[in-house]
Amino acid sequence: MTDTTRPRGPVTRNPEPAVTAVVGLLVLFELTSGVVQTGIAPLLPALAAHLGVDAVDTNWIVSVQLLAAAVCVPLFGRLGDLHGHRRMLRIALALTAAGTLIVALADTYPLVLAGRLLQGPLAALLPLEIALVRDRLPVAGARGAIALLVGALALGSLAGGVAMGLLHSAVGDLRLVLLVPAALALICVPVSYVAVPESTRRAGGRVDWPGVALLSTAVLALLSGVGAAKNGAWSSLAALGPLLLGAVLLTAWILVELRVEEPLVDIRALAGREAAPFYLGAFLFGVFYFGSQAPNATFFAADPATAGYGFAMSALAISLVSLPGYVAAVLGSFATAAVARRIGYRPTLVAAFALVAAAFLQYAVLHDEVWHMAAGSFFLGLGTGLALGAMPTVIVEASDLSRTGIAAALYNNVKTLGGAVAGGVFASLLGAFTSPATGQPGEDGYRAVWLAGALCALLAAGLSAVARRHESTPGTAAEPAG
Repeated sequence: MTDTTRPRGPVTRNPEPAVTAVVGLLVLFELTSGVVQTGIAPLLPALAAHLGVDAVDTNWIVSVQLLAAAVCVPLFGRLGDLHGHRRMLRIALALTAAGTLIVALADTYPLVLAGRLLQGPLAALLPLEIALVRDRLPVAGARGAIALLVGALALGSLAGGVAMGLLHSAVGDLRLVLLVPAALALICVPVSYVAVPESTRRAGGRVDWPGVALLSTAVLALLSGVGAAKNGAWSSLAALGPLLLGAVLLTAWILVELRVEEPLVDIRALAGREAAPFYLGAFLFGVFYFGSQAPNATFFAADPATAGYGFAMSALAISLVSLPGYVAAVLGSFATAAVARRIGYRPTLVAAFALVAAAFLQYAVLHDEVWHMAAGSFFLGLGTGLALGAMPTVIVEASDLSRTGIAAALYNNVKTLGGAVAGGVFASLLGAFTSPATGQPGEDGYRAVWLAGALCALLAAGLSAVARRHESTPGTAAEPAG
């Protein structure tokens, strides 16, 4: 079951110069995306104190955005394939700007969560941009543009993590600091109307709205169950009820997707050995990539005099300790194409995930000194950057051109869904080790989180090693890859 390719409007025969000229605008969007995504991490302890919430609930500030992304990413990708990727890119930017502004101005925990919910389409920016450049550029140019966009995202993450901590230290006003990414996001909206070209290909069919509804409800139920078990009470009715409901709804969603003519997600395409290991690896990638952000920030901020661990760091200090990881992620992202040309994309992914596993294992064993955490941050960032650069290319090149948007979106979706699940699971792990004396998670809770991250990375490396990978280009035969 495939979509037909039906061009609507004139199709440009030689579009490369026009798109190349505006790749810089797409880079701006990804720089902003990185700032918005990671800039909040060093501010989480201060934001939690401002809102009066504990370390466990702080995880949901991250998780709720990932929950929204889990639904928005495939939806925006499919709508982009049907109606134009530029059109959906503009809508995603507008919603992200609104959500970021709400987070900056909010004084209550529910309002912050509402703003984070509106930031869900933020995760759809990169898949939509990938679909644009793959539609308008030849394969070599598209690969270079994708690597540049992923590198820009990593660079934005670096800038956001450091700049937000530095600004908070200098200004001391949390709201003023949060207005900086809001201003950047607002600027991107009119910029998207300047010169970004629309994609020329359109998929046939329509949006699978029942699939959207079932997936949204299933994910919400699953995360509600995980959240109810945050203190380790997995056998309670409050946890088991939503978890069972989520499992039933997820099963129903899969059955619906297998039967409808135009599914939101082509389940059959995920079942083959070429695709399934990479998508499952993307889910595990999301678990350790997103899930470790909030726990690491709260660990750095913990006062060793009362908690028995941590470094009592300010937002600026957290940013500086994380700096080696951000720099390594930028280097890894920009170096992905060059490394993959030498050893192949699959060995690149295996090596990337092995580096991540080593970093988490080091965290679990050595975390008593600041330099321990900084060293682990470097290897974690390097592995993450390589994986971020390699996985989108691997997945979109295996898809039909008319479904590039949904393929890239699905990759991002399973990654962010993994992060959303990890937010709840890691919050549960921390809550299970809460100290009665301090009311804060114990050191063993953080150790459990890091060991879980290492396990996920090792499993992702194994999946990448056994996957059957072929690189293909439009109009050419498949080319074996490493």
